[in-house]
Amino acid sequence: MPTRTRLCAALALGLLAVLAAASLCVGAYPLTPGRILALPGGGDPMAARVFFTLRLPRTALAALAGLALGAAGGVYQTVFRNPLASPDLTGVAGGASLGAAAAIVLGAGSAWQIMGGAFLCGLLSLAAVLGLVRAARAERTAAYVLAGILVSALAEAGVMLLKTLADPERELAAIEYWTMGSLAGVTAGKLAAAAPPVLAGLVLVLLFRRQAALLSLGQASARASGLEPRRWRALLLGLTTLMVAAVVSVAGGIAFVGLIAPHIAYGLLRRRGGAFLPLCAVTGADLLLAADLLA
Repeated sequence: MPTRTRLCAALALGLLAVLAAASLCVGAYPLTPGRILALPGGGDPMAARVFFTLRLPRTALAALAGLALGAAGGVYQTVFRNPLASPDLTGVAGGASLGAAAAIVLGAGSAWQIMGGAFLCGLLSLAAVLGLVRAARAERTAAYVLAGILVSALAEAGVMLLKTLADPERELAAIEYWTMGSLAGVTAGKLAAAAPPVLAGLVLVLLFRRQAALLSLGQASARASGLEPRRWRALLLGLTTLMVAAVVSVAGGIAFVGLIAPHIAYGLLRRRGGAFLPLCAVTGADLLLAADLLA
């Protein structure tokens, strides 16, 4: 591993550890590292409730969501070969938000039902983007972004329609929560619902980072390397859709991480191969933890 890569990885991981520790300690009920370390031995009951019920799930989901969104953004920008590509610009996040809002209006009561609605509409949005590009016979990278903007606009219109149909006392407030994006209502149950699909998708995306890098060379070069571009593109985008839908289903729409994290990672590494996707993921976690701390 080159020295520059090791240095960037150490910097990103060190910052992640510092931000996670700060996230566990800072809040309306401040906790010191000493009080946290004393909790397993039967420390202050109030500190234990704050730590295990509020701080730990929120910090864990912030890191997990940041890892997912950062990696997803890196995959989109690599596969589409466009620095503006991200889950929110290519329609996936908007479609997932529409699915979550539809599930709420239809009476979904569990995180798994809302996640299912988000994932289904996220996949449909991705299929719509790919279908529009294929129908237009425009396999250029800009065509994917333009199609994603169109699908995102339609999804946003759908969310607005659902708001007009929602119960103002219960459902409307829940829909607003999803569209704004927040980690304030995170619980251990929501973390448990989101973690398996996010971790499964993240592990597979990082394992297939070489294939993603080959796709960025173009269809002809990918075929010459033994890859089937459409099959691998569909697999990678399906995995990122799974991660994004899981995050949206518990935290709402978080737009900036998937766009900014890959640019920071590329600025540090100066290349999109090798450790690029892992660094995108860790950078995304750093960004989201820092934003949540400020919030």
